[in-house]
Amino acid sequence: MTVSNQEIQACLRRLVEERGPAKSICPSEVARALKSNDWRSLMPQVRAVGTTLAKAGEIVVTQKGTVIDPAASKGPIRYRLPGNQ
Repeated sequence: MTVSNQEIQACLRRLVEERGPAKSICPSEVARALKSNDWRSLMPQVRAVGTTLAKAGEIVVTQKGTVIDPAASKGPIRYRLPGNQ
Protein backbone atom coordinates (compact mmCIF):
# COMPACT_ATOMS: atom_id res chain seq x y z
CA MET A 1 0.00 0.00 0.00
CA THR A 2 1.39 3.36 -1.03
CA VAL A 3 0.74 6.31 1.25
CA SER A 4 0.57 9.78 -0.29
CA ASN A 5 2.11 12.92 1.16
CA GLN A 6 -1.41 14.34 1.48
CA GLU A 7 -2.47 11.38 3.63
CA ILE A 8 0.59 11.87 5.84
CA GLN A 9 -0.11 15.61 6.16
CA ALA A 10 -3.71 14.98 7.15
CA CYS A 11 -2.77 12.34 9.71
CA LEU A 12 0.04 14.43 11.19
CA ARG A 13 -2.21 17.48 11.49
CA ARG A 14 -4.98 15.42 13.10
CA LEU A 15 -2.64 13.80 15.63
CA VAL A 16 -1.01 17.05 16.79
CA GLU A 17 -4.45 18.70 17.08
CA GLU A 18 -5.79 15.75 19.07
CA ARG A 19 -2.76 15.81 21.37
CA GLY A 20 -3.49 19.44 22.15
CA PRO A 21 -1.47 22.48 23.17
CA ALA A 22 1.99 22.03 24.65
CA LYS A 23 2.08 18.29 23.87
CA SER A 24 3.90 16.59 21.05
CA ILE A 25 3.79 13.45 18.94
CA CYS A 26 6.50 11.19 17.61
CA PRO A 27 6.77 10.82 13.83
CA SER A 28 6.42 7.07 14.32
CA GLU A 29 2.87 7.64 15.62
CA VAL A 30 1.97 9.01 12.19
CA ALA A 31 3.65 6.13 10.38
CA ARG A 32 1.98 3.52 12.61
CA ALA A 33 -1.44 5.11 12.15
CA LEU A 34 -1.09 4.88 8.37
CA LYS A 35 0.84 1.66 7.89
CA SER A 36 0.76 -0.45 11.02
CA ASN A 37 2.45 -3.56 9.59
CA ASP A 38 5.37 -1.86 7.86
CA TRP A 39 5.49 1.55 9.52
CA ARG A 40 9.31 1.80 9.58
CA SER A 41 9.48 1.97 5.79
CA LEU A 42 7.24 5.06 5.93
CA MET A 43 9.45 6.99 8.38
CA PRO A 44 11.63 8.86 5.82
CA GLN A 45 8.51 10.08 4.03
CA VAL A 46 6.84 11.10 7.32
CA ARG A 47 9.94 13.08 8.34
CA ALA A 48 10.07 14.77 4.92
CA VAL A 49 6.41 15.78 5.16
CA GLY A 50 6.99 16.98 8.72
CA THR A 51 9.84 19.17 7.50
CA THR A 52 7.57 20.66 4.83
CA LEU A 53 4.85 21.42 7.39
CA ALA A 54 7.41 22.94 9.77
CA LYS A 55 8.80 25.20 7.04
CA ALA A 56 5.21 26.32 6.33
CA GLY A 57 4.77 27.16 10.01
CA GLU A 58 2.00 24.62 10.60
CA ILE A 59 3.97 22.60 13.17
CA VAL A 60 7.27 22.87 15.01
CA VAL A 61 9.91 20.19 15.32
CA THR A 62 11.51 19.64 18.70
CA GLN A 63 14.39 17.63 20.04
CA LYS A 64 14.79 17.24 23.80
CA GLY A 65 12.09 19.89 24.20
CA THR A 66 13.87 22.54 22.12
CA VAL A 67 12.57 23.78 18.77
CA ILE A 68 15.04 22.84 16.04
CA ASP A 69 15.53 23.21 12.32
CA PRO A 70 14.18 19.92 10.96
CA ALA A 71 16.59 19.97 8.02
CA ALA A 72 19.52 19.79 10.43
CA SER A 73 18.04 17.24 12.82
CA LYS A 74 19.68 13.97 13.70
CA GLY A 75 18.15 11.46 16.02
CA PRO A 76 14.73 11.41 17.67
CA ILE A 77 12.41 14.34 17.02
CA ARG A 78 8.86 15.27 17.94
CA TYR A 79 6.13 17.40 16.34
CA ARG A 80 3.78 19.85 18.04
CA LEU A 81 1.60 22.84 17.28
CA PRO A 82 3.42 26.17 17.02
CA GLY A 83 3.26 28.72 19.82
CA ASN A 84 3.11 26.18 22.63
CA GLN A 85 5.88 25.93 25.19
